[in-house]
Amino acid sequence: MWEKREASKKRIIDAAKRAYACGAFSVCFHAGFYQGRTPAEIYEIIKAELKDIVERLQQQSIDIWIRPETTGKATQFGTLEEIITLSNELEQIMPCIDFSHMHARSAGKLNSYEEFYNVLEILEKELGKKALKEMHVHVSGIEYSAKGERYHLNLKDSDFKYKELLKALKEFNCKGVVISESPNIEEDALLMKKCFEEL
Repeated sequence: MWEKREASKKRIIDAAKRAYACGAFSVCFHAGFYQGRTPAEIYEIIKAELKDIVERLQQQSIDIWIRPETTGKATQFGTLEEIITLSNELEQIMPCIDFSHMHARSAGKLNSYEEFYNVLEILEKELGKKALKEMHVHVSGIEYSAKGERYHLNLKDSDFKYKELLKALKEFNCKGVVISESPNIEEDALLMKKCFEEL
Protein backbone atom coordinates (compact mmCIF):
# COMPACT_ATOMS: atom_id res chain seq x y z
CA MET A 1 0.00 0.00 0.00
CA TRP A 2 2.86 2.39 0.92
CA GLU A 3 4.54 1.80 -2.44
CA LYS A 4 1.30 2.53 -4.31
CA ARG A 5 0.79 5.80 -2.43
CA GLU A 6 4.36 6.90 -3.07
CA ALA A 7 4.02 6.09 -6.78
CA SER A 8 0.79 8.11 -6.96
CA LYS A 9 2.37 11.05 -5.17
CA LYS A 10 5.39 10.93 -7.49
CA ARG A 11 3.06 11.14 -10.52
CA ILE A 12 1.33 14.21 -9.07
CA ILE A 13 4.65 15.87 -8.21
CA ASP A 14 6.12 15.11 -11.64
CA ALA A 15 2.98 16.45 -13.35
CA ALA A 16 3.11 19.60 -11.21
CA LYS A 17 6.77 20.21 -12.08
CA ARG A 18 6.17 19.86 -15.80
CA ALA A 19 2.97 21.90 -15.72
CA TYR A 20 4.71 24.67 -13.77
CA ALA A 21 7.60 24.69 -16.27
CA CYS A 22 5.04 25.14 -19.07
CA GLY A 23 3.34 28.06 -17.30
CA ALA A 24 0.22 26.21 -16.10
CA PHE A 25 -1.48 27.42 -12.94
CA SER A 26 -2.92 24.14 -11.65
CA VAL A 27 -2.81 20.35 -11.78
CA CYS A 28 -5.85 18.18 -10.99
CA PHE A 29 -6.34 14.51 -10.09
CA HIS A 30 -8.73 12.04 -8.46
CA ALA A 31 -7.59 11.64 -4.86
CA GLY A 32 -8.76 8.08 -4.10
CA PHE A 33 -11.46 5.63 -3.06
CA TYR A 34 -12.99 4.89 0.34
CA GLN A 35 -12.31 1.13 -0.04
CA GLY A 36 -14.41 0.10 2.94
CA ARG A 37 -13.06 2.77 5.28
CA THR A 38 -15.07 5.68 6.60
CA PRO A 39 -14.93 9.01 4.74
CA ALA A 40 -13.33 10.54 7.86
CA GLU A 41 -10.52 7.96 7.87
CA ILE A 42 -9.79 8.43 4.16
CA TYR A 43 -9.94 12.20 4.56
CA GLU A 44 -7.14 12.13 7.13
CA ILE A 45 -4.99 9.85 4.95
CA ILE A 46 -5.45 12.01 1.86
CA LYS A 47 -4.86 15.19 3.85
CA ALA A 48 -1.54 13.86 5.17
CA GLU A 49 -0.37 12.76 1.72
CA LEU A 50 -1.36 16.08 0.12
CA LYS A 51 0.49 17.97 2.85
CA ASP A 52 3.60 15.95 1.98
CA ILE A 53 3.14 16.66 -1.75
CA VAL A 54 2.83 20.39 -1.16
CA GLU A 55 5.86 20.47 1.15
CA ARG A 56 7.98 18.66 -1.46
CA LEU A 57 6.88 21.10 -4.15
CA GLN A 58 7.52 24.12 -1.93
CA GLN A 59 11.05 22.86 -1.23
CA GLN A 60 11.64 23.09 -5.00
CA SER A 61 9.84 26.48 -5.33
CA ILE A 62 7.08 24.95 -7.48
CA ASP A 63 4.20 27.39 -7.01
CA ILE A 64 1.19 25.75 -8.65
CA TRP A 65 -2.29 24.88 -7.38
CA ILE A 66 -2.75 21.21 -6.55
CA ARG A 67 -6.41 20.39 -7.18
CA PRO A 68 -8.23 17.28 -5.99
CA GLU A 69 -11.30 16.83 -8.19
CA THR A 70 -14.95 16.39 -7.28
CA THR A 71 -15.79 12.84 -8.29
CA GLY A 72 -18.73 11.06 -9.89
CA LYS A 73 -19.29 8.00 -7.67
CA ALA A 74 -20.21 7.59 -4.02
CA THR A 75 -17.35 5.07 -3.66
CA GLN A 76 -14.80 7.77 -4.52
CA PHE A 77 -13.35 10.41 -2.24
CA GLY A 78 -14.30 13.81 -3.62
CA THR A 79 -17.50 15.44 -2.43
CA LEU A 80 -17.63 19.20 -2.71
CA GLU A 81 -17.44 19.44 1.09
CA GLU A 82 -14.36 17.19 1.30
CA ILE A 83 -12.48 19.16 -1.34
CA ILE A 84 -13.39 22.53 0.18
CA THR A 85 -12.27 21.36 3.63
CA LEU A 86 -8.92 20.21 2.25
CA SER A 87 -8.53 23.58 0.51
CA ASN A 88 -9.16 25.39 3.79
CA GLU A 89 -6.80 23.22 5.83
CA LEU A 90 -3.81 22.97 3.48
CA GLU A 91 -1.65 25.46 1.60
CA GLN A 92 -1.56 25.40 -2.20
CA ILE A 93 -4.71 23.25 -2.46
CA MET A 94 -7.82 24.39 -4.34
CA PRO A 95 -10.75 22.44 -5.85
CA CYS A 96 -11.11 21.14 -9.37
CA ILE A 97 -14.87 21.41 -9.80
CA ASP A 98 -16.27 18.79 -12.16
CA PHE A 99 -19.92 19.79 -12.39
CA SER A 100 -20.79 16.74 -14.50
CA HIS A 101 -19.33 14.42 -11.87
CA MET A 102 -21.35 16.17 -9.18
CA HIS A 103 -24.49 15.77 -11.30
CA ALA A 104 -23.78 12.03 -11.74
CA ARG A 105 -22.82 11.47 -8.10
CA SER A 106 -26.20 12.87 -7.04
CA ALA A 107 -27.94 10.51 -9.53
CA GLY A 108 -29.27 13.36 -11.64
CA LYS A 109 -29.61 16.22 -9.20
CA LEU A 110 -27.40 19.34 -9.26
CA ASN A 111 -28.56 20.25 -12.74
CA SER A 112 -30.20 23.68 -12.60
CA TYR A 113 -29.13 27.31 -12.57
CA GLU A 114 -30.13 27.60 -8.93
CA GLU A 115 -28.05 24.58 -7.90
CA PHE A 116 -25.00 25.68 -9.91
CA TYR A 117 -25.38 29.16 -8.42
CA ASN A 118 -25.47 27.61 -4.94
CA VAL A 119 -22.20 25.72 -5.56
CA LEU A 120 -20.46 28.93 -6.64
CA GLU A 121 -21.93 30.75 -3.64
CA ILE A 122 -20.54 28.06 -1.31
CA LEU A 123 -17.10 28.25 -2.96
CA GLU A 124 -17.00 32.03 -2.56
CA LYS A 125 -18.19 31.88 1.05
CA GLU A 126 -15.80 29.10 2.11
CA LEU A 127 -12.70 29.92 0.04
CA GLY A 128 -13.09 33.57 -0.88
CA LYS A 129 -13.28 35.35 -4.21
CA LYS A 130 -9.94 33.84 -5.30
CA ALA A 131 -11.74 30.50 -5.65
CA LEU A 132 -13.90 32.01 -8.41
CA LYS A 133 -11.13 34.03 -10.08
CA GLU A 134 -8.77 31.07 -10.68
CA MET A 135 -11.24 28.25 -11.31
CA HIS A 136 -10.41 24.88 -12.81
CA VAL A 137 -13.68 23.40 -14.09
CA HIS A 138 -14.51 20.20 -16.00
CA VAL A 139 -17.72 19.79 -18.02
CA SER A 140 -19.08 17.03 -20.25
CA GLY A 141 -22.23 15.16 -20.95
CA ILE A 142 -22.49 12.19 -18.61
CA GLU A 143 -24.32 8.87 -18.29
CA TYR A 144 -25.07 7.79 -14.74
CA SER A 145 -27.04 5.37 -12.61
CA ALA A 146 -28.17 5.38 -8.98
CA LYS A 147 -24.53 4.55 -8.13
CA GLY A 148 -23.19 7.58 -9.98
CA GLU A 149 -21.04 8.11 -13.06
CA ARG A 150 -20.94 5.46 -15.79
CA TYR A 151 -19.23 7.25 -18.69
CA HIS A 152 -18.89 10.60 -20.40
CA LEU A 153 -21.13 11.67 -23.28
CA ASN A 154 -21.26 14.53 -25.72
CA LEU A 155 -23.22 17.43 -24.24
CA LYS A 156 -26.08 17.16 -26.73
CA ASP A 157 -26.50 13.45 -25.94
CA SER A 158 -26.97 13.98 -22.21
CA ASP A 159 -29.36 15.67 -19.80
CA PHE A 160 -26.65 17.93 -18.35
CA LYS A 161 -27.86 21.57 -18.47
CA TYR A 162 -24.58 23.16 -19.48
CA LYS A 163 -26.24 26.41 -20.61
CA GLU A 164 -27.55 26.95 -17.09
CA LEU A 165 -24.08 26.26 -15.68
CA LEU A 166 -22.54 28.78 -18.07
CA LYS A 167 -25.14 31.33 -17.02
CA ALA A 168 -24.20 30.86 -13.35
CA LEU A 169 -20.47 31.13 -14.14
CA LYS A 170 -21.11 34.38 -16.00
CA GLU A 171 -23.31 35.73 -13.21
CA PHE A 172 -20.41 35.30 -10.75
CA ASN A 173 -17.90 36.67 -13.29
CA CYS A 174 -15.80 33.53 -12.83
CA LYS A 175 -12.30 33.35 -14.30
CA GLY A 176 -9.94 30.46 -15.02
CA VAL A 177 -10.44 27.46 -17.28
CA VAL A 178 -13.43 25.34 -18.30
CA ILE A 179 -12.23 22.09 -19.85
CA SER A 180 -14.40 19.90 -22.05
CA GLU A 181 -14.17 16.21 -21.16
CA SER A 182 -16.72 15.06 -23.72
CA PRO A 183 -15.78 12.36 -26.25
CA ASN A 184 -15.82 15.12 -28.91
CA ILE A 185 -13.59 17.42 -26.82
CA GLU A 186 -13.08 20.21 -29.36
CA GLU A 187 -16.68 20.38 -30.59
CA ASP A 188 -18.13 20.69 -27.11
CA ALA A 189 -15.45 23.20 -26.09
CA LEU A 190 -16.43 25.38 -29.03
CA LEU A 191 -20.13 24.83 -28.30
CA MET A 192 -19.68 26.06 -24.72
CA LYS A 193 -17.57 29.01 -25.85
CA LYS A 194 -20.25 30.07 -28.33
CA CYS A 195 -23.05 29.69 -25.77
CA PHE A 196 -21.10 31.64 -23.16
CA GLU A 197 -20.41 34.50 -25.56
CA GLU A 198 -24.10 34.69 -26.47
CA LEU A 199 -25.27 35.07 -22.87
